[in-house]
Amino acid sequence: MIVFDLECRLGGHRFEGWFASSEDFAGQQARGLVACPTCGALDVGKALSAPHVGRKGNQLPAQVPAAPTMPAASGPAARPQPMANAAMPPEAAAALKAMAAMQTEMLKASTWVGDAFAEDVRAMHYGEKDVALGHGRASAGEVKDLLEEGIPVAPVLVPIDPPGEVN
Repeated sequence: MIVFDLECRLGGHRFEGWFASSEDFAGQQARGLVACPTCGALDVGKALSAPHVGRKGNQLPAQVPAAPTMPAASGPAARPQPMANAAMPPEAAAALKAMAAMQTEMLKASTWVGDAFAEDVRAMHYGEKDVALGHGRASAGEVKDLLEEGIPVAPVLVPIDPPGEVN
């Protein structure tokens, strides 16, 4: 297995992906199977990363190495990446709280359709079913197919627990 640092080109989200080989990653990406876990975007590529090669067991460093630094960059790739160990700015926390509240209100007027989401949305789009607000699950491939058919869908912004799966 090989681990790649991946980046969503739409939202700049960074995440890891495990693949059998570089060819496996390229094949899955070409088939639209690699999606951003945060926003569901299919425009995902390998992020810059430095490989870690461990020392042999009998070799100890002479001194503690300094933290690695990245050279300055420019353009879209130069935007700062969020640090997992840094505190969230209060403005960002307030924005997320507001988005979660709006989503909660929207979900009250929406019906959970579960794994039948793609079929349900498609039936409404083609007039086979009355139009209504609904939310559920869809694979990256199903979302891609819906978008290619001209059916507008969007991910929920804040992850939700489906009914019946909450502790």
